[in-house]
Amino acid sequence: MYKRVLLKLSGEALAAGAGFGIDAVFIHKVAAEIAAVHALGCEMGIVVGGGNFFRGVAQQAIDMDRVAADHMGMLSTVINAIALQDAIEKLGLFCRVMSAIEMHQVAEPYIRRRAMRHLEKGRIVIFAAGTGNPFFSTDTAASLRAMEMKADILLKATSVDGIYTADPKKVLDATRYEQISYNDILRLDLKVMDTTAVSLCRDNNMPMMVFSMREEGNIARVISGEKLGTLVTP
Repeated sequence: MYKRVLLKLSGEALAAGAGFGIDAVFIHKVAAEIAAVHALGCEMGIVVGGGNFFRGVAQQAIDMDRVAADHMGMLSTVINAIALQDAIEKLGLFCRVMSAIEMHQVAEPYIRRRAMRHLEKGRIVIFAAGTGNPFFSTDTAASLRAMEMKADILLKATSVDGIYTADPKKVLDATRYEQISYNDILRLDLKVMDTTAVSLCRDNNMPMMVFSMREEGNIARVISGEKLGTLVTP
């Protein structure tokens, strides 16, 4: 159904419930799902978060300068990107890590035209270090890269199966939206993505699908057109 997609993976997802670090078994499951999508002929870019190591807005960074804390968070995403790249390459696929902060020994610098060329050649591209700027989350980086790569849709893989009227982990009678607009997300102040990312997607007509990573095969199902999670439209 989609020729090119941008997948947003949170750092917490890679920890698989442990809260800190990378779950080796789970990251190989994620790599296998990505390989299954690649086999369908879909070009894939991936943005990874770093919350399983460090978040610039977390409690542990409360006494730190925000710029320094955000840079630490960006470096955390590079750790996750390299781990995911290793898992993908073990399956025989070609994968490139492109970092918004230059570190030539471990990753290519992010250059849009080069990233587009990697995708056209069938390589999987992992975008690390967010946007390279403090005060911007990896959600915003995912929205930005989706637009730059001319993706057909932005896929946000989370621990819940869509967008709810309230946090389903805290409010038992919260109901799930089948479809919602970016304007409604902003109006209802739903904590799906930060407002910068939501506004960027809305203003550039980028659709988004929010779905659960907990069920194996969900990424391929979404790519194939199955109605999973919540579809967000401009």
